[in-house]
Amino acid sequence: MSLTDNAIARIRELIRSGALPPGAKLPPEQQLAAELGLSRNLMREAVKALVVARVLEIRRGDGTYVTSLQPALLLEGLAVAVELLHGETLLELTETRRLFEPVATGLAAQRMTPEALAVVAGELEAMRAARDDVELLVQHDAAFHRAVLAATGNETLVSLLDGISGRTLRGRIWRALVDEHASERTLAEHEAIYQALAAGDAALAQATALMHVSSTEHWLRRHLEAQRAIEAAEADAGGVETAEADGAERSRRPAVRFSADGDRAMGAGATGVPTTESEERHDGDSESPRATPGARPAAS
Repeated sequence: MSLTDNAIARIRELIRSGALPPGAKLPPEQQLAAELGLSRNLMREAVKALVVARVLEIRRGDGTYVTSLQPALLLEGLAVAVELLHGETLLELTETRRLFEPVATGLAAQRMTPEALAVVAGELEAMRAARDDVELLVQHDAAFHRAVLAATGNETLVSLLDGISGRTLRGRIWRALVDEHASERTLAEHEAIYQALAAGDAALAQATALMHVSSTEHWLRRHLEAQRAIEAAEADAGGVETAEADGAERSRRPAVRFSADGDRAMGAGATGVPTTESEERHDGDSESPRATPGARPAAS
């Protein structure tokens, strides 16, 4: 652990233990550094890191405070981190969403209030109105699920799934752009979820949500595999074309070989053809001319 990490850990321990509860003001920098046995530079670095993590906030002219430490605040950085993920992570996130969101939807059915259900109904109606606008439709799709999750009253669950689901919006937009029937299926699936929520049927709400998220996951998996197959075929085709081009280039380029005494000879063959007819003959050939001792080779 680096010195800065150690300083961060010391401050976090004060917060975790309750010595610095949510909303508390930190002691002056010099005092806190002395109490923790840290240099002021390390203290500054630790405070900066915790500000970025939404654990502390600096109020100019007033001092440094512990934030509310609410899930929505602390998990805010999850969405930012998720956005930076690459490769197969879009599929992994969709899979993660499938594991969490249906259960959360079942919980929402148990805790749904008339007011919360009205919000969900409003987003469903907005989806119907936006059926021909892919991006707007997906925005209301996300808002629909956010409203369902909010009905659970579990702020940690809402923040966690909001951070994960945000990245999967790209996959949903892609599906809506590629699949001309996706909008109608999406509306039908959301209608089924809403009806289960309105009936207060937790098992049915969980099942309809699972069918909905699984549908997106299966579509995404198929199309990612197809895309990889196309890219692999294009790469193979490119490799063949490159090899053929290289072969043609080598056939036009004179080969280079080195004679026994180190002189370079140019020719067109694969092993190099001598530049003069006499060089091609073997030493035992009676017609082969013999070099005069000490004579320098003629320039070609």
